[in-house]
Amino acid sequence: MSIEDNKKIIRKYREAHNTNNMDLLGEALAASFVAHNMLPNVPQTLEGAKMLHQGNLAVFPDLQTRTDDLFAEGDMVVERWTMTGHHTGAPFFVGNLPASGKKIEVGGINSYRIANGQIVETWGDMDFAGVLQQLGLMPAQS
Repeated sequence: MSIEDNKKIIRKYREAHNTNNMDLLGEALAASFVAHNMLPNVPQTLEGAKMLHQGNLAVFPDLQTRTDDLFAEGDMVVERWTMTGHHTGAPFFVGNLPASGKKIEVGGINSYRIANGQIVETWGDMDFAGVLQQLGLMPAQS
């Protein structure tokens, strides 16, 4: 597959998340998918990815992720992204914070390995401390 084909797979992955289309998510992620960075106690698998996505939507029903940059070489794609949403759903799992109505905007970077037209592995990092600060669960750094 070409580098552009690999980037298209990441765009499909983002579309699946932004439209809550679990069938499309299943097309983008391989059955053997492994995530190297999910929350503790969440399976690092395709089913775990679906569980995490649904859990995030339960807390932030309008959650959207924008791809800011895509870089690719060989079978690897790196995405810099920004996620936004309002805490209007279920309690936030840290601190069991009830729906606050507060908006979050957080950035992150994911690396993906592509094989046979699907994402087979991912690694990622996001500003989780920034989420906690925006929700009032952690003091802002001065």
